Amino acid sequence: MNDVPMTRAWSAGTVAVGGRPRHVHPLVVGYEPIPESLSLLGGDPARYLLEPVTAVAVVYDEGWVLLDSGFNVDIVRDPALRARHFNFDSYTAVVPPGDPLADGIAAAGLSWDDLAGCAISHVHVDHTGGLRLLSPDVPVLMQRAEWDYGSTRATTADAVIVSDFTRPGLDIVLLDGDTALAPGLEAVDTSGHTPGHQSFAISLASSRIVLACDAADLRANITGRIPCGSTMRPGDADAARVAIERLHALDAEDGTEVWPGHDPDWWAWKRSIVS
Repeated sequence: MNDVPMTRAWSAGTVAVGGRPRHVHPLVVGYEPIPESLSLLGGDPARYLLEPVTAVAVVYDEGWVLLDSGFNVDIVRDPALRARHFNFDSYTAVVPPGDPLADGIAAAGLSWDDLAGCAISHVHVDHTGGLRLLSPDVPVLMQRAEWDYGSTRATTADAVIVSDFTRPGLDIVLLDGDTALAPGLEAVDTSGHTPGHQSFAISLASSRIVLACDAADLRANITGRIPCGSTMRPGDADAARVAIERLHALDAEDGTEVWPGHDPDWWAWKRSIVS
């Protein structure tokens, strides 16, 4: 694939922020109707949830980091492209007017010029679309296993838009497992839902937040130790169980709260700032 961007290995200092995380801005950047059975193993396939598509901006003394990025609204709003990329049974991408990611960042008072890095939990279509807004000097952090599968084997049938993360000009930085990305920000290996899925731990002054992303769509995944109902590769079900056990254990730690990635009732997705 000649158009795939060059990649480089992670090294300390790649994410050039100053100080420590001061607060996070939870962002809801779209919605999607999902059967409960897809989000919760053993859930009701006839019960549909209108799940939020989420991202988070982590704000430092100097600079900020974006975690996940929502849909590519240019594709969602083009009838031909939408038909090509979002042709899954009983599924549609729901995007509010405007550009929810850009509008959310503006509402938070953040400047794209101060963005120090963007980490992507995994390459499903509802997480990679905002990469189109990044300038070439912003590192995009992905697990190596996710990049290797996503850039060479993933297709539309996997709910992946490969061009979102393989366009020329992106600075793809590859991680191998748990990685300290910046002071107070860590990538947490929760592979299983996809080959290189990662969650994120954010240490604020008063608490520690772990973003489960799609290793746990709903709070019930975390409290009940129940993985999501699907994996990109059929053989990864055991890995998904290991990931949910890890998230359950993290949630039990004093001062730590694990946020589900798509729960419409989770309090944080109804807030604009958490310190």
